Amino acid sequence: RGISSDQRPKRPMTAYFRFVKENHSAFRQKNPEISNMELVKKLAGAWKELPASQKQVYENARKTDWQRYVEQLTAYKAQLTPAQAAALKEERRKRLAKRRSFKAKRELTVLGKPKKPRSGFNIFVSENFQECEGATPVAKLKQLYDTWRKLSSPQKQPYLQLAEDDKVRYENEMKSWESKMVELGREDLIRSTRQRPKKKTAETTEEAGKAKASSHEKKAKLKLKKSEE
Repeated sequence: RGISSDQRPKRPMTAYFRFVKENHSAFRQKNPEISNMELVKKLAGAWKELPASQKQVYENARKTDWQRYVEQLTAYKAQLTPAQAAALKEERRKRLAKRRSFKAKRELTVLGKPKKPRSGFNIFVSENFQECEGATPVAKLKQLYDTWRKLSSPQKQPYLQLAEDDKVRYENEMKSWESKMVELGREDLIRSTRQRPKKKTAETTEEAGKAKASSHEKKAKLKLKKSEE
């Protein structure tokens, strides 16, 4: 309590990033018409051509900052109790896990991974959200959730059927996408055999659909409850 990872001393910049920070404004003034990407390339090229003696100036500054950083980090850790150290370690673990998850999702988006199939409830919401009365998105979602619960099975059936069709779309697109990933040498992104859906009878498909719809309803209800809180 009273200690935050934000108070932890920051790692010093590398020699290259120090050079970029010091020269960014000057390069921008000389090249106002180019994009940020092109500007970064110019700075990288200038650093590459910089004489070793001038690079050493930036490297020496980094070493001085690094020594100061080590001293500050030692003092920072010394003030922590075992409980605080453990809490900060867990905070760091969660932050790194979140960052890795974000990078993984971004990579899958770049690689064009198909979007997961929507549930019947999701489709119902997307088709009726704009017309639904409600002052806020949360209020609209709550009203749609209540309406969905009151629908009879025949009324829900068109949406559940669309959800089943979307599953077929997803599986077909995933098979094509996974084949491309194999060609790219990214077998690590391929689903395991256990994850792939098994063939189902009409009866089991209907039961699974109902169970999944119920699951989505519960998740939506929980989301509404958290929003209201």
